[in-house]
Amino acid sequence: MDESCSSKRLNGKVAIITGAASGFGKSTARLFVKHGASVVVADVLDDLGRSLCQELGSEKTVSYLHCDVTSDSDVKNAVDFAVERYGKLDIMYNNAGITGEMDPTILGTDGENFKKVFEVNVYGGFLGAKHAARVMIPRRSGLILFTSSVASVNSGESPHAYTMSKHAVVGLMRNLCVELGEFGIRVNSISPGAIATPLLRNALGFTEEALEEVIRSSAILKGVVPTAEDVAEAALYLCSDESRVISGHNLVVDGGYSTANRSFSAAVIRKLSSSP
Repeated sequence: MDESCSSKRLNGKVAIITGAASGFGKSTARLFVKHGASVVVADVLDDLGRSLCQELGSEKTVSYLHCDVTSDSDVKNAVDFAVERYGKLDIMYNNAGITGEMDPTILGTDGENFKKVFEVNVYGGFLGAKHAARVMIPRRSGLILFTSSVASVNSGESPHAYTMSKHAVVGLMRNLCVELGEFGIRVNSISPGAIATPLLRNALGFTEEALEEVIRSSAILKGVVPTAEDVAEAALYLCSDESRVISGHNLVVDGGYSTANRSFSAAVIRKLSSSP
C-alpha cells in the first residue's frame, strides 16, 4: 500500500549512505527511499550497488556512486555528486565498515590489519563528516550519522582493532555534536548488537541460520531475532524530524545485551551442576 506524502518521514530529504550495497546500509537505503528520500548509494561493491538502485527506482530518487571511504577525493566527489544531482545534502550516513581479522589476542593482532580497520571505520567516517559539514554548515542544517557497534559499550568480545575503532567513532560523533550544533547540524551514532549480516557471517564463517541460532541463544530479549531492518528503523528515526532535538547520542540496538554480564552466574550454575 502506498504511503501518502504526509506519512513519509524523510519526504524531500537527500541522503548519502556509505556501504549501502549490503547489510545495514542496504536495508536503510530501501527504507529511506520508501519514506521519500533521494538516496546516493555509495560503495565499492559496484554490481551489488547498481542492482540495488535498479530495484529501488529511477535516478530521480536513487543513484549509485563508486566510493572508497578511505579516499578523500572519492568522498568529496560523493558529496558534490549529491548536491549537483539533488540540489542539497540533508543526511550523511557514514555506515561503511569492516571487522578486520578476528583474532582476539593482542599477540595475534596484525599491525597492518589494525591500521586498515582504523582507516575504513574511523578515517572513512571522518572524511564523510568533513565533506558533509562543508555543505551543511552554510545551510545551517543537516544530520550526520555513524554506524558504531555494541563493541563501543561492551568490552572483551571483539578484536582489539574493531573495538577500538568503534569507540573512536563514538568519540568523533560526540566531538562533532558540540562543534556542529552551533550550525544546527545534529550528529548521532547507532551501535548494533550481533546481527546476521553478510559482514559478520563472513567474518565468523557461519551460515545465516547458524549465526541466528547463536544470537537467539545469547540474547537478553527473547522472542525476537534482530535484523538489519531494525538498524534501518533506528536510522530512520534519528534522521527524521521526530528526533529533531536528539544529538550526541549513541543509540544501542542490541535488545539489552550490553546491560548484563552473566558469566558469573553461568559459572555458578556449571559448578553446581557438576557437584556430586
